Amino acid sequence: MSRETHFLTLNLDSKMAVERMLDRLLADGLRVMCSFDLQAARSVHVDCTCPHHGKDECDCQLVVLLVYEDQGSPLTLVAHGKDNKTRFALVDPPDGEQERILKNKIARALALEAFTILQREHGK
Repeated sequence: MSRETHFLTLNLDSKMAVERMLDRLLADGLRVMCSFDLQAARSVHVDCTCPHHGKDECDCQLVVLLVYEDQGSPLTLVAHGKDNKTRFALVDPPDGEQERILKNKIARALALEAFTILQREHGK
């Protein structure tokens, strides 16, 4: 059974939020691979109905990122966007020491980006 650890919710649409987090994670020396993108998957289905928005233009998004260091297994970071808010969470939190170190690096990167966004919003 999967467990999820919520890290952060940003008041940004998912495209911008994911791009900013990717930039931050890469700047912190982590490797990231996108393994799933809901909107890309939906694009091949013309009659796909969103449970939140019906058949209208849907901004719901689910992006699954695998985040790696040089060694060890990746951690799965999920970005879930809806209505110009994006929530980031880790799935199956780490068990071993290497995974805990990676989790802390991811958490720090997310926190730094959130702090940067807040500073910009408040003109500092």
